[in-house]
Amino acid sequence: MKIRALIQNYRSNRLLYWMVLPVVVYLLIFNYVPMGGLVMSFQNYTYAKGILHSDWVGLKNFRDFFQGLFFIRTLRNTLVLSGLDLLFNFPSAILFALLLNEVNNLKFKKVIQTVSYMPHFISMIVVAGLILEFTNSTGVFSSIAQALGGQAKSYITFPQYFRTIFTVSSVWQSIGFDSIIYLAALSGVNDELYEAACIDGAGRLKQTIHVTLPGIMPTIIMMLILRCGAIMNVNFEKVLLLYSPSTYETADVISTYVYRTGIVKQKISFSTAVGMFNSVVSFILVLSANALSKRYSEISLF
Repeated sequence: MKIRALIQNYRSNRLLYWMVLPVVVYLLIFNYVPMGGLVMSFQNYTYAKGILHSDWVGLKNFRDFFQGLFFIRTLRNTLVLSGLDLLFNFPSAILFALLLNEVNNLKFKKVIQTVSYMPHFISMIVVAGLILEFTNSTGVFSSIAQALGGQAKSYITFPQYFRTIFTVSSVWQSIGFDSIIYLAALSGVNDELYEAACIDGAGRLKQTIHVTLPGIMPTIIMMLILRCGAIMNVNFEKVLLLYSPSTYETADVISTYVYRTGIVKQKISFSTAVGMFNSVVSFILVLSANALSKRYSEISLF
């Protein structure tokens, strides 16, 4: 019966299945087939022997990473940068959407939306170049510091400033684009609830707290679950373009460490093990966040 139902469903939705076929093929080729390479995590992989004949070393690569000099540093930096992103970037998009929703002038609202979306579409190379230009010894921030009686210096080369620069620039890049989904959720809040709140004497702040936020809370929770799954995946391209040996102390994250050991130093098996560890932790975080959300709010991805 199930097979017959599937056949009938296919016949009635044949065009839809053919439309989704390229996406399925893409995912299989670029997302699932490469997972077979994870076996290199347990090997001493060499190009000469290949993945089928390289020596098996078990968990040695994982032990080398956990006992290595850079495990604590890379894990700490990854969690700190992701934590700062979650603390500032995530709520800023929600706040921006709430503020933009209160704007009644449609022309002004469209201008603000367009301007806030633009940084997201700028190439990361260009963004990194702007950041490096603004934070060097002759940049804008050095000029402001000199005007206030400070010294001109290249802020991006100091470990103590890297996290602040990274977080603030990330908020600037994504606040507008990330707010789109919340603006869409806000449009779905029932207007009758606002009318009832006005009749009860609620001002704009109380309406936001008791009507708006509960109305978009399912969207907020789902986005938070997805963000939790990305905690271990800090913006690799941005870190790679901005950091330097002088800032490794606070900037070197797991993804950049994998790049240096795997691509630069050609330690293929070791870097694969580190990447696998990163992916497994991310998967566990998604499942944990989803389970907690499902238990306490009855809202979940699955």
